[in-house]
Amino acid sequence: MDRALYVAMTGASHLMRAQTTNSHNLANAATTGFRAELEGARSLPVEGGVYASRVNAILEDRGWDPSAGHLQTTGRALDVALRGDGFMAVQAPDGTEAYTRNGSLRLTPEGLLTTSSGQPLLGDAGPIAVPPADSLTIGDDGTISIVPAGQDANTLSVVGRIRVVDAQPRQLQRGADGLMRAAPGADLLDKAGATLIPGTLESSNVNTAEAMVNMIELSRQFELQVKIIKAAEENSQQAASLSRLRG
Repeated sequence: MDRALYVAMTGASHLMRAQTTNSHNLANAATTGFRAELEGARSLPVEGGVYASRVNAILEDRGWDPSAGHLQTTGRALDVALRGDGFMAVQAPDGTEAYTRNGSLRLTPEGLLTTSSGQPLLGDAGPIAVPPADSLTIGDDGTISIVPAGQDANTLSVVGRIRVVDAQPRQLQRGADGLMRAAPGADLLDKAGATLIPGTLESSNVNTAEAMVNMIELSRQFELQVKIIKAAEENSQQAASLSRLRG
């Protein structure tokens, strides 16, 4: 009897975790450059000093979906999308270097170039600061050019270059803050040439319809596990009643 309870209990527990991941993906369906998290379930025999008759259902982190989102032309000077497997280098809240494909950029009142989430973008010499300017242009190689405030429109000044690294999915790990970081032992090289698509944003790669279907399926599977737990409890109570009658 406890075997059915154990299997149903572990199944229900990990279905709740899967639902959390699915809900997180769905909540970020409109987040620029977001990569959907992937998880999968498998059975794991519980070993001990006796025969391994118990099986635990576990949920495994299978990384993230590397497929690209849709490109949306905005024409905004501070919007950029990344080509191929490129990721922009940013400064994480803890001060470490991290990576993102969120190309919706902002300028702070202090002139610091950041993502829409507030992470400063890194250039060849650290965070990129932009002096007061009448206009700003980002080239496809990441070069940032401005017309200094009060200067002639033909006066261009290069103030920095957005660092872009070339990273395969196996070379990156997603952090709890949603930013990517280099996996242990991974050597991420700077990407040169045309790395960006100016005036464009990449949407999240979350399939909203699929995520909604997964939410319904996970809910039904969870209800099934709960029914198994209730059925096992009822069977145990009936078995106890029969034992008392025999006594």
